[in-house]
Amino acid sequence: MEITASLVKELRERSGAGMMECKKALTENAGNIDAAMEYLRKSGLAQADKKAGRVAAEGRIALAQAPGKAVLVEINSETDFVGKDENFVKFANTVAQVALDSGAADIDALKAAPYGNGGTVEEARQALVAKVGENVQVRRLAKVDSSGIVTGYVHGGRIGVLVELKGGNEELARGIAMHVAAMNPPYVKAADVPAEFIAKEKEIELAKMSEKDKAKPAEILEKIISGKIAKIINEVTLAGQPYALNTDMTVEAVLKKEGADVVGFQRLAVGEGIEKVVEDYAAEVMKQAGLA
Repeated sequence: MEITASLVKELRERSGAGMMECKKALTENAGNIDAAMEYLRKSGLAQADKKAGRVAAEGRIALAQAPGKAVLVEINSETDFVGKDENFVKFANTVAQVALDSGAADIDALKAAPYGNGGTVEEARQALVAKVGENVQVRRLAKVDSSGIVTGYVHGGRIGVLVELKGGNEELARGIAMHVAAMNPPYVKAADVPAEFIAKEKEIELAKMSEKDKAKPAEILEKIISGKIAKIINEVTLAGQPYALNTDMTVEAVLKKEGADVVGFQRLAVGEGIEKVVEDYAAEVMKQAGLA
């Protein structure tokens, strides 16, 4: 497979490694970017992949909540300009409220739900498309309905979080939601981390060790690796991370102090997983004019 400049650029953005290291990693792995990423990590040249599958797109996350329940919806637009348009914002907020009131279980049910003007959410979406002149999509729905403490938080219309607590209070739940918005932990606690993830991290940490360290007695080597894995688990779990509102304590310590436990959380960010085409209008004009 040809190792293109764009492929090298993508790996550099994902890994933070240098251009030559990225090109070598891609060459060694036949252009497979995921395998090249792992190769760089094993070589100690890259941090954990933080950008895989998270390509920016435009739109808005909207929240609606009531005691014991909350809903987030993601509504997408083609441009940030339309994403901030008052008609678009009103539509997003109304759809979130419809999702809460209707109890819609999924996007298809939400699209078919009454919008409040005699039509459905889908019909209102089509009307908005005609008004703003852009494609608009009702893309995702996240919801919690519980006897525990439930709260939602939206940061700048771009990131939304739902948190369900057992024990604690609304203030704590909101603080945890803000932490999740900022730190984006993949898992709640250590027990939630998949065994495959831990096995892969052990393999990577072992590959990064010097031959001198590898030659140490098995029990010492195991302690070294276990310490590194414990640190990684803290980094990828909500419980193990320093609490964003008080970094002197971990989230686990804060929860224990308040006599609370996180039952679960959901986090939506605008455009996750959507491949957005970046137009080079200057190049296109030059091409059309026969100047490139």
